[in-house]
Amino acid sequence: MDQVVYVTKKGLEKLQEDINRLKYEERPKISEKVATARELGDLKENAEYHAAREELSLMEARIANLESKMGRIQIIDPKEIADGKVYIFTRVVVDDLDMKKEFTYILVPEADADFAKGKISVHSPIAKGLLGKEVGESAEIQVPAGIKKFKIKSIERIFEE
Repeated sequence: MDQVVYVTKKGLEKLQEDINRLKYEERPKISEKVATARELGDLKENAEYHAAREELSLMEARIANLESKMGRIQIIDPKEIADGKVYIFTRVVVDDLDMKKEFTYILVPEADADFAKGKISVHSPIAKGLLGKEVGESAEIQVPAGIKKFKIKSIERIFEE
């Protein structure tokens, strides 16, 4: 089963804009490339035609992926997130008990994840392992590198408008 896609109202608007841009701006440009390349002659040996068809195929796949996400959306109002527990739209400070180092993560919808800024997808292994926990609780989380042990130091609700 496909996972739920969490978005804010702003995120939903952005997703719809992306779909519209791809369908009504990008796809027609690529379709025109296909038509132009088709006019160049023998399709069996026409590299431009095959490249344009491949580009169109990839575009169709991107559109289908985004439209699939639209069907699995759950709109989240950050103001309705409960205080005191780790959920989407919370900033959580944890001690990595193995590395003896502090990390700060902001749990966000998948589309807003940016690891360099500390924003991790709510569907990531670390986020899943922290969800529902409270300050002072520990979590053992399976990540690709093995099992990580964290202790939650603080939780702060944030607003992504």
